[in-house]
Amino acid sequence: MHKKLYIPGPIEVSPEILEAMATPMIGHRMPEYAHLHKGVTDKLKQLMSTDDRVFLSTSSAFGAMEGAVRNLVGKRCANFCNGAFSDKWHKVTLSCGKEADPFNVEWGEPITPELVDSALSTGKYDAITLIHNETSTGVMSPLPEIAEVLRKYPDVVSIVDTVSSMSALNIPVSELAIDCCVFGVQKAFALPPGLAVFTASERALERAKTVPGRGYYFDFLEFLAADEKDNTPSTPCISLIYAMDRQLERIFAEGLEQRWQRHADMANFMRNWVQEQGFGILPAEGYRSITLTCATNDRGVDLGLVKKRLGERGIAFDDGYGKLKGRTFRIAHMGDMKIADLEQITTEMERILQDL
Repeated sequence: MHKKLYIPGPIEVSPEILEAMATPMIGHRMPEYAHLHKGVTDKLKQLMSTDDRVFLSTSSAFGAMEGAVRNLVGKRCANFCNGAFSDKWHKVTLSCGKEADPFNVEWGEPITPELVDSALSTGKYDAITLIHNETSTGVMSPLPEIAEVLRKYPDVVSIVDTVSSMSALNIPVSELAIDCCVFGVQKAFALPPGLAVFTASERALERAKTVPGRGYYFDFLEFLAADEKDNTPSTPCISLIYAMDRQLERIFAEGLEQRWQRHADMANFMRNWVQEQGFGILPAEGYRSITLTCATNDRGVDLGLVKKRLGERGIAFDDGYGKLKGRTFRIAHMGDMKIADLEQITTEMERILQDL
């Protein structure tokens, strides 16, 4: 039995996208691929409001995140940590042999502009990592305000993970002066996993030229050389790129403003429902994710049993991540979802909660 995915990712993929993945195969060095590649990267630049380089990587987002660290950290990196995945990024930075310090806040709290300013004012760092939307806790840090702080530090290269936020709200990469913006496709883009996208500003590319030990697979300069030919350094996941092309067409057909509003409406629906049912919301108001809601188990419900019962009804549900397991639950509302999808899971949950 297929379980409809309400987990933070991967999320449900529409039949139209799966159909696009069945497009007959082409060679990645054929003109047909270059045409496909350019069409996708041009549309991504439009979506992200940037003229920076946009690269397609056949990997998870963490592959591109590791690559960004290997290419862009020259002296020392400030890793801003407020959840499981930002904590992991610090460990990845160290595993790449880079000097780095974590700046930790409690899980459920945002990274603030004041924290970023305080860290960078020491002059110790030439790069930062930041997760915009921390899916382990449902926290969305204030990226525009943080970007304003970063303007004070022109020698610091910014590496920002928008894995679970890109396309669900307006993230104008060039206006925010993000040097490297990374995201995967299995969340708000509602594609199967296996494709990552990352940008590189001119400042990022110049930094990469000065950093030794970049490796090969994620070497920004290899991506740059391939991009001149509308291609990738290594064989790309062509079927997923066909899917991305189709999804971008659908996104622009819906309209960006309409898409952003749909995601905001779904977030409001889920937040209201959670509180009406007697649960809390982990992040404070103003820092809550647009793409998933992380609710606190204020009712002391057996969330493992709720997960089991929902699974029996064909719904995949997440009962908290890491140290928050059993204490929180997360429901996604992104990608191709609509309010009707949220009404489906909430109706089933109400029935299960009444039985419990």
